[in-house]
Amino acid sequence: MATILTFVATADGKIKRSSLEVLSHSKKLADANGHTLEAVVLDTNPSSFTDTIKKYGPSKIYTVKNAIFSNHLNAAVTEALSKVISDSSPFLVTFASTESTKDVIGALASRHGAAAIPDAASFELNGGTVKALRPVMAAKILSKTESSAEMTFVSVRSGSYDLIENPADAEVVEVAFDFDESGLRAVLKEVISGSGDKVDLSEAEVVVAAGRGIKDADGVKLIEDLADVLGAAVGASRAVTESGLFSPSLQIGQTGKVVSPQLYFAVGISGAIQHVAGMANSKVIVAINKDEDAPIFQYATYGLVGDLFKILPLLTEEIRKIKAN
Repeated sequence: MATILTFVATADGKIKRSSLEVLSHSKKLADANGHTLEAVVLDTNPSSFTDTIKKYGPSKIYTVKNAIFSNHLNAAVTEALSKVISDSSPFLVTFASTESTKDVIGALASRHGAAAIPDAASFELNGGTVKALRPVMAAKILSKTESSAEMTFVSVRSGSYDLIENPADAEVVEVAFDFDESGLRAVLKEVISGSGDKVDLSEAEVVVAAGRGIKDADGVKLIEDLADVLGAAVGASRAVTESGLFSPSLQIGQTGKVVSPQLYFAVGISGAIQHVAGMANSKVIVAINKDEDAPIFQYATYGLVGDLFKILPLLTEEIRKIKAN
């Protein structure tokens, strides 16, 4: 019997949904292959998350408490995870593919002489081999990647798996961790959040994204109104962030954020491959565009051809009526 260890990431007092997705899938693989699933959480108050983590089936939860985790610092996270990995001795370590994970997975793999498969769309086990699919070339191709190393690290894109509760009475193990900040070569002074990013794009279940068709401030308001009534995050294509209509922190695409919501509205977005690379994993895609030949319709679950300035007010009002009833 071998061990799978899942890192459960937290931010702003909440567990990242993408981490629970990976934990759910790791539990499924552990049960199917006769392995043990364990989890690790780093936070200023990690014990506040253990009840939620138990719902997804690990037999053991390592909690690492330290004030240093109030913000993400690569050195501290790397040291803490390295200590837990040494204690757990897993053959597979799984992560959600967050920005913070991307900062540390390579260092951890190097430290433990492990293989790393970052930013996978999916992964499975075949005996002692980890098999994964990775989007490459702006998500135009899925690369088949395998690892038969003694230890493998895999990070998985948000939205790749559903949340499936499988409760277990997990043992909670507190791991003592001291970190000397005086040795840090880089010091975090301040974290500045994008003013328009009311809902975390990478964690949002609904995203309303704006493209070049938005044109002006009136179009921006239509996007924000629809997002408000849906409780959605606002996103944007590169064209409208560069024009100044939306904050660069809201950019979705190959050079922006990767999102995988349950519902994605692509409003006035043509569907260039660079943008599609950031949202193609969305469960349901609704495209609104006046050009019936726009490439975005190739990816859409539902498509509305027409003037977004006429469609959005009607759509927003109808949704508001439905919610009111």
